[in-house]
Amino acid sequence: MTETPQRPRPLRVLAAMSGGVDSAVAAARAAEAGHDVTGVHLALSANPQSFRTGARGCCTIEDSRDARRAADVIGIPFYVWDLADRFREDVVEDFVAEYEAGRTPNPCLRCNEKIKFAALLDKALALGFDAVCTGHYAQVIVREDGTRELHRASDMAKDQSYVLGVLDDRQLAHALFPLGDTVTTKDEIRAEAERRGLAVAKKPDSHDICFIADGDTQGFLANRLGRSEGDIVDESGAKLGTHEGAYGFTIGQRKGLRIGTPAPDGKPRYVLDISPVDNTVTVGPASALDVGALTAIKPRWCGAAPTGPGTYTAQLRAHGGETEVTAELVDGSLEVTFAEPVRGVAPGQAIVLYDGTRVVGSATIAATTRATAGVA
Repeated sequence: MTETPQRPRPLRVLAAMSGGVDSAVAAARAAEAGHDVTGVHLALSANPQSFRTGARGCCTIEDSRDARRAADVIGIPFYVWDLADRFREDVVEDFVAEYEAGRTPNPCLRCNEKIKFAALLDKALALGFDAVCTGHYAQVIVREDGTRELHRASDMAKDQSYVLGVLDDRQLAHALFPLGDTVTTKDEIRAEAERRGLAVAKKPDSHDICFIADGDTQGFLANRLGRSEGDIVDESGAKLGTHEGAYGFTIGQRKGLRIGTPAPDGKPRYVLDISPVDNTVTVGPASALDVGALTAIKPRWCGAAPTGPGTYTAQLRAHGGETEVTAELVDGSLEVTFAEPVRGVAPGQAIVLYDGTRVVGSATIAATTRATAGVA
């Protein structure tokens, strides 16, 4: 007698619905799979009108309305949860403080860590939900022993595992990513949304930083931190120009330096170092951006922490490529050496380690060592 395979038990799922097409299709797929789904939109601003509108945002009043309409079509309950205070403290204030300290943060990664899979997940579990569902393109794979692993999405072109590299094994146990194992183009996701009758099918994707209404990051920081004139110098310390705040620069930046004196070799200069202590920005040739090693702090592991040195691939930006590294945990910090020099690595960025498609974990870059003579 042939046994009929049992379907996985239905879960009580809280679907985070941003008002975009990905999260709407993810919620619809979760409901179609037989789960008991409730939609929730996160109100992340005390004044939603100040967040950008139209195609560029994910936190506006119109986004909330789009999410509600999608939930109605799917046929699931829908709520709006006010997490504005947590978002301001954990994401916006962190963003400002990191730039003030001369580092380059990733607010989307911090939002996943502190809001979607901490504040939201904790509240969901307290209310009896089993999992939080989002429209991220990544996969959670359950091993035979019941442990879970975070892997890249089937479609590398849409993979978002980098911004999820902060999730630990407890959070992965309650994470659901219905889009991650689907090898489809974004046009096909939109076509699916249209077939399901979701009005967000043709809504453009959100871009940039949701809490900066006009997209002017430097203006936003100047308003929060004030303008403070400082020097732009070369590697010898010679003054080349001035700026209105060191926080307005990032490592590897080329445009917007406004240096009147050309380099001796006539080649472009790039930002090499940002010193908030003396409000100085150091610039130099592109070759000086090459990094051979780095130290990263606050490691978070998607499972057990690795023991001893290991060989991995690493990703340094949300839309960056992979590079081969050796890494080892030493006295709580991650020491990383690159097989080949990489360019434009900035303190404050996240480094995410991979073993094949599996996400090993992530850490925050604290210091770099140049591939050539000198100190980064």
